[in-house]
Amino acid sequence: MSGQRTPAAGGAFRLPDAQGGEAARGAAPLRAAPSLDALIALQEMIETPTERRRKAVKRGRGLLDSLDALKLALLDGRVDDRALATMSARLDGGRERTGDPGLDDTLAAIDLRVRVELAKRRG
Repeated sequence: MSGQRTPAAGGAFRLPDAQGGEAARGAAPLRAAPSLDALIALQEMIETPTERRRKAVKRGRGLLDSLDALKLALLDGRVDDRALATMSARLDGGRERTGDPGLDDTLAAIDLRVRVELAKRRG
């Protein structure tokens, strides 16, 4: 009877030969693991609404901080070119929709205020 255990001489346990049993299966071919850079790029592409909102709020706060820096400089009687450059760079970064109409309207108002200040200082 194939596949049954048979006692070996001296009472030791021994497995039967593989002959007549199921043929050994071939090993599955190895696949290369995806690169870490590709995984990180994929994660960056898949942005949750919470992440979009967080980034938009951070951008809006940065613009408000730049407006405050400009206001303080003007109260001191000087023009803060660095604040203007920072505002311009943040504005050029673009703004994504967050999915929250109230937040989107607030961020649009901040963007508009920054554009007005930049236009006043440049023109």
